[in-house]
Amino acid sequence: MTAAASFTASGARLGTGLRGFFGWWGAGLAQWLPARVRAVLAARGDRLLLVPRGDELLLQRWHEGQVKELTALPLPLPADRDALDGVLRGPLAELPRWLLLPAAQGLRRPLTLPAATRERLRAVLGFEIERQTPFAADAVLFDGRLLGERPDGSLQAELVVVPRQRFDAVGARLGGLGARLAGIDLADAEGRALGVNLLAPAQRFRRADPWRWLNLGLGVVALLALLLGLHQLLNNRRAAAAELKATIAQRQTQAQGISAARQRVVDSVEGETFLRALRNDKPASVEVMEALSQRIPDGTYLEKLAIEGNQLTLVGLSNQAAALVGQLEGAPQWTSAALSGALQADPRSRLDRFTMIAQLAKTNAAAAPAPAAAPTGGTASDAR
Repeated sequence: MTAAASFTASGARLGTGLRGFFGWWGAGLAQWLPARVRAVLAARGDRLLLVPRGDELLLQRWHEGQVKELTALPLPLPADRDALDGVLRGPLAELPRWLLLPAAQGLRRPLTLPAATRERLRAVLGFEIERQTPFAADAVLFDGRLLGERPDGSLQAELVVVPRQRFDAVGARLGGLGARLAGIDLADAEGRALGVNLLAPAQRFRRADPWRWLNLGLGVVALLALLLGLHQLLNNRRAAAAELKATIAQRQTQAQGISAARQRVVDSVEGETFLRALRNDKPASVEVMEALSQRIPDGTYLEKLAIEGNQLTLVGLSNQAAALVGQLEGAPQWTSAALSGALQADPRSRLDRFTMIAQLAKTNAAAAPAPAAAPTGGTASDAR
């Protein structure tokens, strides 16, 4: 355990930065777990303290700042085997083993350090050994702990060192147990652990986790399941996008067909409206023929009657060809009646051949009441 997070009864520090955040977050989540689950998780933080005292090695269980006496073994321990295998059973045998040295075995020096040294406290304290103690850096076991933060933002820390010779003397009496230590701590004046680990990180014993490979396998399975789920989700999104695209294309085709049909209907209605307006803009052919039958005098025969656009053309024979213009004037169905070209005598019938044109009148003009014209004896049967 490092100085950034001590386990002493005086209070634990979560530290700052990412490690402090995860520590605070984990502690908050643990409060929502059942009491039994919390007890199991808390037991994983317990430690087996090895306290040399005279010719005995006291075994104590540390749990959340409380120490419970277990048993005592005579020193020195055998070097060819683990002396605790025949003493500890069950969960106690799995606890990490910490050597707790008496306070007289070590040296403590208070220091004031900049705030930037919080995350690398052990490395910084390694440079302070030769200045703060009479020992060389390679001749001691050392660690440090944070005591607090000063008002100016600097850190109040403590350097803890134990001469390597003193530890070797104690380790020699531990026999084979000395190679399986997870940490070395130093007791204070009251016999409580300071919460430091004097062992270098590379020398700390770590028990193999029996669930490691199972957890790793479960993690790989969970990762594969997540990737598979994401892949399936992506495929679903692609399928939905393709289906939506096809639906949009189908609706677009339908919309284009509807738009074309609508345009045809509009064109048809507009054409019909135009033709109706064009037809209503001039008198009907029946009205024109009826008016001609009333105004053409006897002795006049029509060979051709043509209506092209707004022009009325009459071709025929008459014994009164020169007077036809006067006869046809004043009709509401046409205006500007006039002979086109010269009159030509027909030697067979002894009548004059004429060509007459007139402009058809507008409907509103045709709708006006026409003055009564006295027929000159011509009938509808004469106009042909």
